Amino acid sequence: MILITGGAGFIGSNAVARLAERGERIIVCDWLGRGDKWRNIAKAEVEDVVPPEEIAGYLEELEHPLTAVIHLGAISATTEEDGDALMANNFRLSKFYWNLCAARRIPLIYASSAATYGDGSLGFRDDASIDALTRLQPLNGYGWSKHLFDRWVARQLRSEAPKPPQWAGLKFFNVYGPNEYHKGAQASVAAHLFRQLQAGEPATLFQSHHPDYADGGQLRDFVWVGDCVDVMMWLLDNPEVNGLFNLGTGAARSFADLARAVFAALEKPENIRYVPTPEAIRDKYQYFTEADMTRLRSAGYTKDFTTLEAGVESYVRDFLATPDAYR
Repeated sequence: MILITGGAGFIGSNAVARLAERGERIIVCDWLGRGDKWRNIAKAEVEDVVPPEEIAGYLEELEHPLTAVIHLGAISATTEEDGDALMANNFRLSKFYWNLCAARRIPLIYASSAATYGDGSLGFRDDASIDALTRLQPLNGYGWSKHLFDRWVARQLRSEAPKPPQWAGLKFFNVYGPNEYHKGAQASVAAHLFRQLQAGEPATLFQSHHPDYADGGQLRDFVWVGDCVDVMMWLLDNPEVNGLFNLGTGAARSFADLARAVFAALEKPENIRYVPTPEAIRDKYQYFTEADMTRLRSAGYTKDFTTLEAGVESYVRDFLATPDAYR
């Protein structure tokens, strides 16, 4: 019996689908709201869907013991300005699941974020030591709330306080793929580009305001959601692996490359329009992110990551351009 928080969300619902295919019993903890978010998990067999405010009592009365928790539930908007909400949902709730898994002696896999690295000037090395974490300076409240929990975990480990028998934090980079449609403006650039091209519009990308980068030359580590799920399944299957790990491809690609991949998948001629980066985010804009994947590889993960072209082609062909775009 595996609990997945945020299980009706983007990455969470893809994990639910894979676990269901493996025959696992799954409890989803999430809000469905009034839109189509429920479609993210409509194809999977799940035991229950429980709202976050009811999960503590629900787990106390659960007849069958939990075997693992995958904690992906969070306020994931980098534009969120409510610091109290970020603390409640991204920090204190994460501590609750850590303590729950420590008490019940079950594995915990949780979502951190590449946003913890701030402007990237200190690199993108997933060093979980207190000294290394202290030096990082996230640029927004979301990144800070995730970073705060990573630092709390580091202090727990140093003090030898109770901990789950297996724990793994995943610093997700720029994830794209099916079931992100409810995210609206926070959906991946790949999803936005597809909608623009299907509407007959040019692909719209930000201009560069940095002398070292051409328009569209800003670089990101774009990672296919299926690869993220592969890593989570590998962790569940290898309970001896613990740590804080980057989850990207290790190869930065440009937004122009991403746009070209969408054009190719749709078999449309390239037509890119560059617009100024909004001034509200211009001073915090990252021009380069690239996951250092050394630690995950050293821990024993050997599977290749999907190339940008292959991932975008699958996203467009198998989901976005079909009558049913859900995983």
